[in-house]
Amino acid sequence: MYEGPIQDLVDELNRLPGIGPKSAQRLAFHIVKTASQDARRLAEAIVQAKERVRFCRECYGVSEGELCRFCADPTRDTTVVCVVEEPKDVSALERTGAIKGRYHVLGGAISPMQGIGPDDLRVQELLDRVGRNGVGEVILATNPNLEGNATAMYVAGLLKPLGVRVTRLASGLPVGGDLEYADEVTLGQALEGRREM
Repeated sequence: MYEGPIQDLVDELNRLPGIGPKSAQRLAFHIVKTASQDARRLAEAIVQAKERVRFCRECYGVSEGELCRFCADPTRDTTVVCVVEEPKDVSALERTGAIKGRYHVLGGAISPMQGIGPDDLRVQELLDRVGRNGVGEVILATNPNLEGNATAMYVAGLLKPLGVRVTRLASGLPVGGDLEYADEVTLGQALEGRREM
């Protein structure tokens, strides 16, 4: 549609997840209109992230060094490991301030439709870690969807024989939600996860 560098930029932005053709075009024109130093700063941030960010050798979260800040922190509870699908999930859980332990990033969820099986995830690394580090509880914080639930059930089945306590994040109604707008699955999960007051 366009020619030369602008079309190349639109094409590259369009390859990013969640960026469609219209968004790619809007971003490309924003970048072209912005000051040169702003565009250079963006380009440099991308290059630096690509060159310096690696995965933690313990939990597989993002890190600049061998260990991420959570695994390197001696004040974190090493007996509790919270299992997530992706590194971005660590950030979401950290914002709650509720996790005092460490994390383990599986690198996805079991999804036969996408050709992702248990061997494609870092499940064995989790089992090895639980065995060698004296972990007492594993919190399964995978997404509450079909793939996340299947992954949680699979991992729980492997962890139970190790004698470790396995818990799952509760799911159900959001705070501030109305019952009349909740679907049957959400209401069912909320009822199953109810607790005594």
